[in-house]
Amino acid sequence: MKKRINHFSKKITEEQNLPAAHAMLYATGMKESDFLKAQIGIISNWYEGNPCNIHLDQLAKKIKSSIKKRYLIGFQITTIGVSDGITMGTSGMRYSLPSRELIADSIETVIDSHYYDGVISIPGCDKNIPGSIIGLLRLNRPSIIVYGGSISSGYYNGNKLDIVSSFEALGKKKSCKITEIEYKNIVKNSCPGPGACGGMYTANTMASALECMGMMLPYSSSSPSTSKNKIVECEEVSKYILNLLEKNIKPKDIVTKDSIENGIKLAICLGGSTNLVLHFLAISKSANINFSLKDFQRISDQIPLIGNLKPSGNFLMEDIHMYIGGIPVIIKYLLNEGILSGNCLTVTGKTLSENMENVPNINFSHKIIYPLDNPIKKNGHIRILYGNLSPEGSVAKITGKEGTFFRGKANVFNSEEEANIAILNNQIYSESVIVIRYVGPKGGPGMPEMLKPTSYIMGSGLGKKVALITDGRFSGGSHGFVVGHITPEALSGGLIAFVKNGDFIKIDAEKNTITLEVDEEEIQKRKKSWTPPSLKIKKGYLYKYAKIVSPASQGCVTDEF
Repeated sequence: MKKRINHFSKKITEEQNLPAAHAMLYATGMKESDFLKAQIGIISNWYEGNPCNIHLDQLAKKIKSSIKKRYLIGFQITTIGVSDGITMGTSGMRYSLPSRELIADSIETVIDSHYYDGVISIPGCDKNIPGSIIGLLRLNRPSIIVYGGSISSGYYNGNKLDIVSSFEALGKKKSCKITEIEYKNIVKNSCPGPGACGGMYTANTMASALECMGMMLPYSSSSPSTSKNKIVECEEVSKYILNLLEKNIKPKDIVTKDSIENGIKLAICLGGSTNLVLHFLAISKSANINFSLKDFQRISDQIPLIGNLKPSGNFLMEDIHMYIGGIPVIIKYLLNEGILSGNCLTVTGKTLSENMENVPNINFSHKIIYPLDNPIKKNGHIRILYGNLSPEGSVAKITGKEGTFFRGKANVFNSEEEANIAILNNQIYSESVIVIRYVGPKGGPGMPEMLKPTSYIMGSGLGKKVALITDGRFSGGSHGFVVGHITPEALSGGLIAFVKNGDFIKIDAEKNTITLEVDEEEIQKRKKSWTPPSLKIKKGYLYKYAKIVSPASQGCVTDEF
């Protein structure tokens, strides 16, 4: 007799005292013979207003068709998404990080309430991916993540473009480095179609890490959004979800401390987004795994930077696909060199090492990935800084191109908008430390990303001349001498609230320190005259978020009280 795999859905379909539930399932098109089949929730972050997500419904339809061939029942479900690129630099960006919690909550809600036996999640944009895995870990039933894939590069005037090209173009136009016509053509050609932003920004960082963790099929993170590989993946994923159901392999069997470290190690090797820190703190909590900021620093100290990838490098995810052969080639290299643990279980039902057996060896000829014995930087670019400005920790992204030490006079702004105006009006001078505060998890609220100011800085030619620190966070597309996630944040009375224009700030990415060079007596005097500002939002989701969100040093989660 064939093994039963409808462990959850049978509580609805085989319960004789639920006639209304059965009537509604018949209304969906189910037949009586279908009531014994396992049910799969096919969750996509589909919506039409964002290139990262616009194609996910089509991928979900292909997966549903594949599911049906395996004698499983598939139900398509959509959850929300927020476009970081569209909301960047606006008040809408405050919803970006909080959307991660809404995504996780909605996945948990619909799957648990409807008793689906397994889940295939199809994320596209940045917060979709951690939101999905957090939700799947809470549910802990057989699940696979299928990444929507990366966008193709744009072209203009012989140059490859991506989303960051459009942000930096404004800085170049304002500093008279390009004309209005050139500026418009860059903007029009930066994003040629569907898919997540092309560099090693947050979406591709998290996708690569989750593939290495074992929650995606091999090649999922590097197969482009419009490639034949992505279509094949959608057709084959049903085979693997069936296997997980039959073997009862669940996310918490796959997401362990070792597999989390694998994901972070790969992301650091590739020069990934600082957002991985926030997201992996949250993922670890959902998996009931003890993981802290100090673990990130420990890993970063051990792992060299070998990925010549945007924003600080030259290449995109599509180049990894075309010239390297995909993320598995890099994973195999790191396994062979003893960087990664190969014994971790994956959604194929095999270990990470077993998945890599037929993967070709790496080729360094295109200088997209550097060998470990000749890295771009001998240790990782993620630096966890402590000091009087961030006694609970802060996160820097130092690739080496910016240097590792900066000391300068503070130029203080109480909002991103004020800082952006000053940068675009050429009011920022060399050797300044730009301070953007009251933009943390509570102060933002929502801890908005700072891609606009960092892009304007780079576009204006100030990339090596100024530093930027904030209690907000940075986009995966940000680069330059930047420090974010300063904790405690300004709204909570962190020292960043008491910085004044002209104060000297010292950032040392070798000693991992960040210091406000003001004596303690003066600091105490400033604290006494400070009145905490009220929350910027008085109602709605952001108000609820600001009231319950944990600090950045704890992952900005909302399900712990």
